[in-house]
Amino acid sequence: MLGALSRFFGSSNDRRLKSHQPKVAQVNALEAELSALSDDQLRARTAAFRQQLADGADLDDLLVPAFATVREAAKRVLGMRPFDVQLLGGMVLHERGIAEMKTGEGKTLVATLPVYLNALAGKGVHVVTVNDYLARRDAEWMGRLYSFLGLSTGIIVHGLDDDERRAAYACDVTYATNNELGFDYLRDNMKYDLAQMVQRGHNFAIVDEVDSILVDEARTPLIISGPLEDRSELYITLDTFIPKLAPEHFELDEKQRTVALTEAGNEFLEELLKQAGLLKGESLYDVENVSVVHHVQQALRAHKMFTRDKDYIVHNGEIVIIDEFTGRMMPGRRYSEGLHQALEAKEHVQIQPENQTLASITFQNYFRMYGKLAGMTGTALTEADEFLDIYNLDVIEIPTNLPVARQDEDDEVYRTAPEKYKAVIAEIERAHDRLQPVLVGTASIEKSELLADLLKEAGFKQIDFNDPAAAEKLYASARSGKPSRQFAVLNARFHEQEAFIVAEAGVPGAITIATNMAGRGTDIKLGGNVDMRVAQETANLEGSRRDDKEADIKAEIAKFREAVLSSGETIEFENGKTIERPGGLYIIGTERHESRRIDNQLRGRSGRQGDPGRSKFFLSIQDDLMRIFGSDRMDGMLQKLGLKEGEAIIHPWINKAVERSQKKVEARNFDIRKNLLKFDNVMNDQRKVIFEQRLELLEEGDLAETVVDMRHGVIDDMVSAHIPPNAYAEQWDAAGLATDVQETLGLNLPVQEWAKEEGIADEEIRERIKNASDSAMASKAARFGPDVMRHIEKALVLQTLDGLWREHLSTLDHLRQVIGLRGYGQRDPLNEYKTEAFELFQMLLGRLRKGVTGQLAHVELVQQEQAPPELPEMRPHHEDPFTGEDDFEVEASQLPAGVDPKDPSTWGRVPRNANCPCGSGKKFKHCHGKF
Repeated sequence: MLGALSRFFGSSNDRRLKSHQPKVAQVNALEAELSALSDDQLRARTAAFRQQLADGADLDDLLVPAFATVREAAKRVLGMRPFDVQLLGGMVLHERGIAEMKTGEGKTLVATLPVYLNALAGKGVHVVTVNDYLARRDAEWMGRLYSFLGLSTGIIVHGLDDDERRAAYACDVTYATNNELGFDYLRDNMKYDLAQMVQRGHNFAIVDEVDSILVDEARTPLIISGPLEDRSELYITLDTFIPKLAPEHFELDEKQRTVALTEAGNEFLEELLKQAGLLKGESLYDVENVSVVHHVQQALRAHKMFTRDKDYIVHNGEIVIIDEFTGRMMPGRRYSEGLHQALEAKEHVQIQPENQTLASITFQNYFRMYGKLAGMTGTALTEADEFLDIYNLDVIEIPTNLPVARQDEDDEVYRTAPEKYKAVIAEIERAHDRLQPVLVGTASIEKSELLADLLKEAGFKQIDFNDPAAAEKLYASARSGKPSRQFAVLNARFHEQEAFIVAEAGVPGAITIATNMAGRGTDIKLGGNVDMRVAQETANLEGSRRDDKEADIKAEIAKFREAVLSSGETIEFENGKTIERPGGLYIIGTERHESRRIDNQLRGRSGRQGDPGRSKFFLSIQDDLMRIFGSDRMDGMLQKLGLKEGEAIIHPWINKAVERSQKKVEARNFDIRKNLLKFDNVMNDQRKVIFEQRLELLEEGDLAETVVDMRHGVIDDMVSAHIPPNAYAEQWDAAGLATDVQETLGLNLPVQEWAKEEGIADEEIRERIKNASDSAMASKAARFGPDVMRHIEKALVLQTLDGLWREHLSTLDHLRQVIGLRGYGQRDPLNEYKTEAFELFQMLLGRLRKGVTGQLAHVELVQQEQAPPELPEMRPHHEDPFTGEDDFEVEASQLPAGVDPKDPSTWGRVPRNANCPCGSGKKFKHCHGKF
């Protein structure tokens, strides 16, 4: 029924696109008018648009003229004219949608349309990329267009200092990676001065490769942490125990990716731990052994669930994580909760200390802070439900500028992996003999290197792209029309040559083995990449020599392109039937990924901009997806059907069965992410309260009233605790109240004497304590001076809040790890978590009041020239299970000339972690900078 209605009325996607067509026509109608304008006249339209906004116009009112302006500017500056479908993509982005556009359709240019329009408001627009290379490339490339139109462009990448970041965020358009944006937000909320902050709000963000950032990477929060004490000996000792475990000592569930000790395993490990002196009490699960149990579990996971050269590699004596979605190395990223240390012990490399969380946020909650959010990618429809549910973003499929001519063939399914790889090698050889470029997709480094070894056995040689002559050998083979028997490998081990390897994957006869192809940022163009070759081969040429060389390169690539287009084949059968197989780039998949989206990303590398191409997946029953999620009876069924060695089953039903398995996995992974987000939302609500309160404290110049309110609240709590409401005088704990007042407020008051007075009430005792504390603090403020006192109050409030928040984060982490057990008692873990997290938050606020009050009551001034508190040593992480690389470290400043160690008035501002100028050898915060 729904299908019939869609055919009659069109799908919701069709209707959405149709609604934008009149605006596309209006943009086209302005083209002739704008073409007649001079550069200055075209540029002046930016100021005119801004004036219209100031006069009350809406951004939607300016969409058509603004898009037309960008199109004309792009023609003049970039030599590129946005197609009508690109205008449609830009309109979808402006309307808070996700534009799904195939590879090669020009998403980078599409973004300039809504970016320009929204930047006119002057609140800043963020364009989010997956890595520093793309951020730099797109900012420099599209920055020329923005500059021509009078807009400023900034870029945020790793290694910038705060001043550079602040300047970049102040620009009209800012290109940045998702990690840098998130870490800057967290660091801003750890600053002690508004002027130190770098971001200026979250107005509008367009996320490139939105599925990679908002789905794949969103499972793991960004975390800034600091190092804890060294526990290397514990990891090393526990690591020696795991290889001693027998199969009956643990249970491994590959489908759920879990591993757990059996009862026999517990008893076995208890004995080993006793012998090593690591067990307290009799049982492994006594409360004193919680930490040991945790690290035993991590060591077990490291050995039984994590595979070298698949999940991680050992590089320069370090464990480096491999991104399962892109196949790239992630240097600096570290698994959390002691797992990375367990892997370091397993591989016998130097063990780095664990970290304590200082601040954290998930990408879901970070990007939902933007007033307006949009995204673009080549593959989003399979995750449409998740985008709508979590981000309230619709996925709109944008039609290609030219029809897709790629031929996607049915999968070939073999019984065993060796049979499958034999068929893959044979298929590569056949395509290579026709000089058809082949891109072979693998799921891991391990598989890519296995395939490389098989190709070497078949007589192929691996290209070393560090060899300057490597590319020339590839071109020479294409010129001669003879197969070169060479191949390239693109995985984390060859990350440095990535752009060049991808760019040359379309040369006739090229064979490229790649892990995953998400977010590579470089198109595979048939015949080769003109820009890449021109940049490399004309770098040392000038004038006419450079022009001649560029013309030769373009002519040669045109010939190569024709050779690739004609590299198809015609297969004739005995019955006289023929099948035409197109030329172009041939995609060969060696197994299906858990997510259809990753398979579609691989397929999408072929058939760009109407080019012909073909794709095919080769599977075996022994592949992970088929083995774990497929039917256990499939192998037996194939044998009964008489499938012989080397034969394959090819049928659309097989494709549908595999797709059903993938959908089940995707749904399960979505449920996991959704459930994690529900728990994180609890923390996020508290995070927003803390960060908003912190910002208000920074904005207020004078916290005197806030501090008084805190102190009075503490006194109210103390009196209520020792003098319960409606209690008789003989039931009062006057002695306890006097002790509490002494310890917290530093006041020696005759509370016990007051309690003996005839007719005195708790309210009067409360007022006497408040008056005494107010008087004492007023006296202290007079001694310190009002400016110094206000500074001390603000510093102590912020430092106490930050310290308690860090402890709170740690407590919530531990609570999340055990709260699931409440389910066994028929209680909802999420509701239990919400309740306990709220109680912990209330306790945090009470401890904040008491901590600030107590410190202010006891603080004494040693050096009046106070510097603002410095940030703690921080390590930014993208964690759970990932943590990230060291991105900030407080350094001791060198003292300028003219400083007299004996005269504090010549010291100026001294960072708290610097050596004290007095020459004591102590840090300033422990010497003259001590409160």
